Amino acid sequence: MAEARRARLRVRLGAAAVLVLVALGGVVLAAVLTDPGSSIEVAPTAVAPVSSGAVLYIHVLGAVERAGLYEVREGDRVIDAIAAAGGFRDDADQGQLNLARRLVDGEQLVVPVQGATPAAPGSADGRINLNTADAASLDTLPRVGPAMAARIIAYRDTNGPFTSVDDLLGVTGIGEKTLEGLRDLVTV
Repeated sequence: MAEARRARLRVRLGAAAVLVLVALGGVVLAAVLTDPGSSIEVAPTAVAPVSSGAVLYIHVLGAVERAGLYEVREGDRVIDAIAAAGGFRDDADQGQLNLARRLVDGEQLVVPVQGATPAAPGSADGRINLNTADAASLDTLPRVGPAMAARIIAYRDTNGPFTSVDDLLGVTGIGEKTLEGLRDLVTV
């Protein structure tokens, strides 16, 4: 009988804790939704590190406090490079960036100012960079629709950056014929 009371008490305490957490989450969500100019700041250390320790060099410029070349670790994300550059300036358009995207060695990360036209992810020669392109950019390629674009991104997220265009053969649904059609349109 006493054991049954203790069990009910534990269930009630657990339920009360869940209700408090849900209420707190609702307050935070309501605060963010009622102020359209607000954003949630995420400290780079809030995410468990996925890094292997290898050094990556990232060129950060645009609407950040201190543009420049920064060292980050393999597995770090866009938010980590922005933090290294001193954070966003007040005129930064954070909505044009995927802050959770993993970084690739040698990339240039441009933080646009509010009102700027979004730049298409790619290279200077017009080819689409498989390591930085979003689904919309990949979808512009021949024989790549939304589903194939999602598989390319999933492959990149799972296996790390593409080291060669030939790595596309590891993506389900891409064979030699499709690869040959894409070879001159993409880069890594």
